[in-house]
Amino acid sequence: MKISQPTMPDDAIVEIPEKRVKFFGMTGKMLLPSPSSIAAMVKKIPAGEVTTTRHLAAALAASFQVEAVCPVTLRKSLQSLCNDPIVPFWRVIKANGELTAIFPGGILGQSTRLQSEGCQLDQTGKVPRIRDFRNRLADLNG
Repeated sequence: MKISQPTMPDDAIVEIPEKRVKFFGMTGKMLLPSPSSIAAMVKKIPAGEVTTTRHLAAALAASFQVEAVCPVTLRKSLQSLCNDPIVPFWRVIKANGELTAIFPGGILGQSTRLQSEGCQLDQTGKVPRIRDFRNRLADLNG
């Protein structure tokens, strides 16, 4: 019996929905990113460096020349990459530097992988964060 893989949707560019204009603070075009586009960006992050979801969205928006990226589609597409062994998904952290529980292994799994790459954690808060994460941000536009 052959099991078919779910198809990965292509990127789509749509108008920012009227009900989301206030959230984005603008009108214009919005990217619904595919897993393959996100994978291409995430693969640019070297070991020992990270990116935030906000920086990832900004790089995608610049690449596709749109005003915004759908955060829900971004998150779902990012999560779908967790089974791809060549995509370093664990290098994507929250906008404030905190680790995220959305990946396999949760925060512990992400912290273990990041620490093995030389990232130090600040564990003084409720959720661990990458110490000096702003100095570890990868250049996704290069």
